[in-house]
Amino acid sequence: MTTENVAVPATADDGSGPELKRTLGSFQIFAISFAFISVAVGIFASYDDLLGTAGPVGIWLWVIASVGQTLVALVVAQFAARIALSGSSYQWASRLANPRIGWLFGWLTFWYLATGVVAMDNALASQALMPLLGMAEDEGTARVLTVAIMLVQALLVILSTRLLGLITSAAVGLELAIVVLLVIALVAVMLFTGSGHVENLTSRGITANAPDYFDLGGGLMAGMLMGLLTLVGFDSAANLAEEAKDPFRSVPRAIVSSVVAAAVLGLAFLVALTLAIKDIPAVSASGSPVAAIIRGQLGTVVERILLAGLTFAMFGAGMVVMTACARQVFAMARDRRFPAHGLMRRVNAKTQTPVPATLLTVVIGIVLMLALPGQALLQLILGGTILPALIYGAIVILYLVVRKRLDVKEGGFSLGRFEMPVAISALIWVMAALVFLVTPGDAAIPSLVVLGLIVAGGVYFAYMMVFHRNVLDAEPEDDTAIAVTASE
Repeated sequence: MTTENVAVPATADDGSGPELKRTLGSFQIFAISFAFISVAVGIFASYDDLLGTAGPVGIWLWVIASVGQTLVALVVAQFAARIALSGSSYQWASRLANPRIGWLFGWLTFWYLATGVVAMDNALASQALMPLLGMAEDEGTARVLTVAIMLVQALLVILSTRLLGLITSAAVGLELAIVVLLVIALVAVMLFTGSGHVENLTSRGITANAPDYFDLGGGLMAGMLMGLLTLVGFDSAANLAEEAKDPFRSVPRAIVSSVVAAAVLGLAFLVALTLAIKDIPAVSASGSPVAAIIRGQLGTVVERILLAGLTFAMFGAGMVVMTACARQVFAMARDRRFPAHGLMRRVNAKTQTPVPATLLTVVIGIVLMLALPGQALLQLILGGTILPALIYGAIVILYLVVRKRLDVKEGGFSLGRFEMPVAISALIWVMAALVFLVTPGDAAIPSLVVLGLIVAGGVYFAYMMVFHRNVLDAEPEDDTAIAVTASE
């Protein structure tokens, strides 16, 4: 089979059938993947949980998570180097296993991305924007701001994919600058003032006397949440493969380089923050430990600059997640496997973006903000760690099953003889990660939510099997963006 760089046509508003346009260069693809991971945002949002479960010494769990997630990223890159279609794992499973298995991948990925948009924007509203504007903590206000932010993001995402690339590139540049400058500033201040505390790197902090610290689901395991929450979403680059230039090379490289860069930068940031803690109990009790540490070492002016930069970085990251979700919906709707597929597959002839699929994420955000009880952000974050772990585990298993049927595109990314050791190691890691995620007591409700989404998907799957079985029996005939062996 030939492997030309061709996009699959979509239904347009004017009926002329335009394609998603290839406008994203290598750095923009990397920026989109890195922006989805968003190291600063992940650490800012979860450092307080780490201090409360594993203590300051828990930062070294980041190294374990980084190695494990890099192994998964390498497997994901192997697929991206062979199938360049919007929908990533949904397309891979549909075409290499069967459409029914592929649909399950797609359904889980859709909900992970849909809830991820809301989680990112709710964190933006409550953890960055409201403190920056001097607004008092209020759950209702945060929810209203979340919806408003999503509406603005949707407008920008709809207007242009190129605009998305420019904004995310700027957000990534700013985030990198913030983290690097903060690390340098904290280290410099600690060296000149002697205010660093090396002992923090091995301290359990307020968890020193916790009896269940080393138990199954105890504090040490719960401390793994930061790495598993942050170092995900690198596969978002594959979701925009039809809009990337030279996707068989640029997309796999963006996937691997983004998670490696995030891992290294995140570790440097964590070490600097932990060394800078002057009073572990006080910082652990703070609602925003990162801001408290920076305020204590660098002053309120730097803290305000941090919040302003994080606001923009989180806004760009939210746009990336929204775009990835819209492309997931578009990919499934194009194959008539998503509710209201006739509408959701439509691409605007002028902007060349899937408008209804993008607006769907806003509707889901509104529903979640109205329906979720209590602290919405905590539930969204916890649930958002289980779904990607399930998806990544399924991707690795799929790769082990179909790897011999995949051909290597000339000049494309390939692990060569290391593919099996990497894939098996990645599978072992994902299984361990799922144990880390579902055993802590706080994971009960998010686990039930994930189970509910799977059940809801089962209902819709049964509907298709009864009334539209043909769409699950075979793939669309146009597979020009796939590289497989001739025997297939």
